Amino acid sequence: MPQITVDYSDNLADGFDRPAFARDLHSAVVEIAAAKPPACKTRFRRTEDPVVGPDTEGHALVHVHIALLPGRTDETKSRLTETVLDLLRQYVKPADGQLLHASAEIRDLDPSYRKFEGE
Repeated sequence: MPQITVDYSDNLADGFDRPAFARDLHSAVVEIAAAKPPACKTRFRRTEDPVVGPDTEGHALVHVHIALLPGRTDETKSRLTETVLDLLRQYVKPADGQLLHASAEIRDLDPSYRKFEGE
């Protein structure tokens, strides 16, 4: 916990400072949602061929999913979501002529969530 997944369109590959974004996102999750730093885990998934409405060109997409153990208030989740969007504004620079569509969501992990660490 937290489990963080960032889906981003392939046309952002050169304009998205992913390591810096993850570093600052982890700090925000620790500060806002009281997570422990070593528990923050982020994976980035590059997606192909973004399509928005009828347009197959001119758009870049990024969506951040954060799953936390239950117990955070809606206010905490909203504050974290706004912080994620601020960080995306800072670290994602679409190519000229690309319209950036950025979004984020915070949800509780399902009660079935389990983890394993080890060799």
